[in-house]
Amino acid sequence: MPLHVSPAPAPALRSVLAALGSPAVREAHTPALRSVQGPLSPELPLPVHVLDVRDHVVPPAGAPRTRLAGWRFLIRGGDRPVAAADTILTPDGWAFSHFFEGPYLASTERALRQADAMATRHQPRLLSVPDLYMLTLWLHGDAEADPATGAPAPTDLLIPLAPAPPGIASHLPYRVAELLPVLTLRLVPPPVLESTA
Repeated sequence: MPLHVSPAPAPALRSVLAALGSPAVREAHTPALRSVQGPLSPELPLPVHVLDVRDHVVPPAGAPRTRLAGWRFLIRGGDRPVAAADTILTPDGWAFSHFFEGPYLASTERALRQADAMATRHQPRLLSVPDLYMLTLWLHGDAEADPATGAPAPTDLLIPLAPAPPGIASHLPYRVAELLPVLTLRLVPPPVLESTA
């Protein structure tokens, strides 16, 4: 199996399990989660990293800067994912944040199947680019790396999840070295033309 899914921090998993057993499930804005009959289980924990464009996407050193923002779990009800749960790091440790559903859920599962069919081994992560409203499955080439640290290597793969920004194909794997320049162009404001009047 080419994918090496890293275990989430135990407190993050415990916080999701506690939320699944609490009234938060009934109060969640996720109809699919509320309608499931039977047990719900968190699966496929993925670290969520954020690409901060305030750091100019590609800083002078050449490596994009990311920060760990949380862990996301797919919530399975029966034979399919019905929702996802996010956790965040607080001063008191890992805590449940919220449940959600929507297009990124099916898109994440599809991208994970794509990655699992690849010939090379990867560590799956999620990479968010908030200023473009973009989320990608980040396939880190070092399957044994600490999932909470590191930056995308030029040869790592990014699979944009649907919906992707216009002009970027969803579910098409891109090398980091190919996609980051495209993102940089989209994020750099156009030059201001001075008026001579």
